[in-house]
Amino acid sequence: MVRIIRPAAVAAVLAATAVSHSAPAHAAGFDGPWTVLIITEAGSCDQGYSFPVQISGGRVTSAGSANITGTVGRGGAVTVRVSQGGSSASGHGRLGDSSGLGRWSGKGSSGTCSGRWQATRS
Repeated sequence: MVRIIRPAAVAAVLAATAVSHSAPAHAAGFDGPWTVLIITEAGSCDQGYSFPVQISGGRVTSAGSANITGTVGRGGAVTVRVSQGGSSASGHGRLGDSSGLGRWSGKGSSGTCSGRWQATRS
């Protein structure tokens, strides 16, 4: 079952990581709205979530109310951090012209979880 993510659920799915706050100008080719599908492979988190993000100038931000920050670098390498309340999450991977793949791990009210993510340009 895939659920549409609510801001509080995002942070319960993932774990913290350091994120660079500068994005290279050439990453701007990934700008625009994206939809991310989070798939849990280990842990007691829900099986899946879908949520919107925005990329602008190589920076990843939330299109919803969760605190999502990250960067897209050379060749589409992406690093992201999600936090809300006492929960936090992190992921990394790579974006292409219209889709992307990566891994995530995190800790929230449901415990520690991990899995993969898929992104598509909206």
